[in-house]
Amino acid sequence: MNYTLHQLHVFLKITQLQSITKAAEELHLTQPAVSIQLKNFQEQFDLPLTEVVGRRLYVTDFGKEIAVAAEKILEQVNAINFKTASFKGQLTGRLKISVVSTGKYVMPYFLSQFLEQNPGVELKLDVTNKAMVINALDENEIDFALVSILPEVIQFEKVELMENRLFLVGGRDFEVDKSLSGAELIEQITLIFREHGSGTRLTMERFLKNHNISVRKKLELTSNEAVKQAVIAGLGCSIMPLIGIKNELKNGDLQVIPVEGLPIVTNWNLIYLKNKKFSPVADAYLTFIEKQKTSIIKKYFDWAVKS
Repeated sequence: MNYTLHQLHVFLKITQLQSITKAAEELHLTQPAVSIQLKNFQEQFDLPLTEVVGRRLYVTDFGKEIAVAAEKILEQVNAINFKTASFKGQLTGRLKISVVSTGKYVMPYFLSQFLEQNPGVELKLDVTNKAMVINALDENEIDFALVSILPEVIQFEKVELMENRLFLVGGRDFEVDKSLSGAELIEQITLIFREHGSGTRLTMERFLKNHNISVRKKLELTSNEAVKQAVIAGLGCSIMPLIGIKNELKNGDLQVIPVEGLPIVTNWNLIYLKNKKFSPVADAYLTFIEKQKTSIIKKYFDWAVKS
């Protein structure tokens, strides 16, 4: 056996995603490079690690066992690296954060300086919908979650970061019928929703219910980016967070449609379980956020909270 840590890492990612293409994207490698690493790793075993049925890749039972062992080896390697850095006086360990989909436009700016100051910290950042984020927090799988709608079923503490403002937006060629009121306008258009479990969808549905607006025509898409592109293409309009459409508004691909009752204003909150026992890394990050959030917002998000 003469496998490398890189091969273990690549193989583990393939087993987690069950796709060479997705593994390549997440590892920032080309698909041929990942395929070569898998081939070289496979050659060291007499039993198959994976198999392709139709066009889909499956991990064999033997491959699953090797993946478990690979994960343990990589965890030990990380532990060695953390301990080495710790003896050098550096903050070390893993910071685990889950953010709702639109939060990907926010969270990196609240991480970059901290990670730059602490190179021994490893970040695990998961971007998914609100339901999955809250589940990960409730299961104590993460240190922090970034949400704009606070959960009702778990006890938590929070650090309020900044406003989240949502507007009705249409594509470049959308023509507003000025003879219609806001409610009448929304009832006439095709409204594009995120999937169930999305915080943006829940916010939209609350707005429609509070204003007694009936939606006659609607589409449902499974990502914020998909909704954005559909609106740009003229498939309909949507209520979207300003934070995710800055460039499209600037270049004219999207336009804000004035409607009474909008924007909807919520808040981005970094939340964590009540009585959570923090690792040194998580504790240091919480202190960093509490001290630096105002300067970060002023530097990067003044346009979003003042629009």
